[in-house]
Amino acid sequence: MKHLRFILVLAALCIVLPALNAQPQKSRVQTNKNASAQQAGAGTAAGISRADLMFPTAVDVPEDVTWRRDLYRTLDLSKDENAALYFPVEPQGKQINFFTLVFQLFNTGKLPVYEYQLDGIENFASDKRMHFKDFLEKYHIYYEVQGNNIKVDQSDIPSAQVLSLFIKESSYYDQNTATYHSRVTAICPVMHDNDEFSFGDTKKPLFWIKYDDLKKYLSSHTVMVSNYNNAATMSMDDFFSTNHYKGDIYMTTNMQGKPLAQTVASPDSLKSEQARIEKQMADFEKHIWSAPVDSIAQARKDSIAAATSKKSKAKTARPASTTRKESASKSKEKKSSSSSSSSSSARVSVRRQRH
Repeated sequence: MKHLRFILVLAALCIVLPALNAQPQKSRVQTNKNASAQQAGAGTAAGISRADLMFPTAVDVPEDVTWRRDLYRTLDLSKDENAALYFPVEPQGKQINFFTLVFQLFNTGKLPVYEYQLDGIENFASDKRMHFKDFLEKYHIYYEVQGNNIKVDQSDIPSAQVLSLFIKESSYYDQNTATYHSRVTAICPVMHDNDEFSFGDTKKPLFWIKYDDLKKYLSSHTVMVSNYNNAATMSMDDFFSTNHYKGDIYMTTNMQGKPLAQTVASPDSLKSEQARIEKQMADFEKHIWSAPVDSIAQARKDSIAAATSKKSKAKTARPASTTRKESASKSKEKKSSSSSSSSSSARVSVRRQRH
């Protein structure tokens, strides 16, 4: 009887022990899930948003590139090429325009913006960062303070007045990857204001934004890019990354630090200077890929032409030399024959005189 009880206890232990061993594994899985959730919560608490995790920040322009050209363009948002960033002026469902998105991100503290200085050059130093409340007061935008939050009514956001953008575009050749890039590195919204004491619009650049800080949010907002096919859409990030916009050059990074308007004499010469710079950029990009191939092909053509000309010269030179030799030998034979005939005739004449 004791043996039977012992056997039953062993059987029970064989059944219970695997279950007890399996339980910690499940709890460990659950613990890992909880730990990952805690890490995600800690990351959010530390200022890492969901957009940071889904759309990591792009790599900056390399500092050791062999060639780089920085251009500043102005984008007229009223033109069809750039209208995707302007409409709808007021949000329609999930569709909002570029400045409304920037304004909301600025208000919630997700997007750092920096002061626009008089020289027009972007400065992303920490002491140049703007506060949202200071921005609202500087441009007389109505707001309400609700606890620790600042509320701006949708009708008070001046998105309709932001009719243009300043962008900084960096084009460079990366010798490490043998690739050519042209990308936007900074954006400045420009508000157009009708003053009573001025003729036309007064442009007021608001602030500079580092594009890498904005990129992760632009990736999740789409815009319509065709008047013919309304289903043709792309993200705002793709709009900038693929250079889908169109803008005139108003300044380049130069040793004098002057915009183009200060280096030319008239508006016509400004347009010609803009066209000249555009051609320089297009020619450089074209020559990166096509110039070596063209030079090799031209070198081959030149070598073939040189070889052909040498052969033709050799062919034409040989008959001439043989002709000269033959003519020289014939002339020698004629001279020898004439001399022999003359000598023989002289001997004959002498003999005749002796007889």
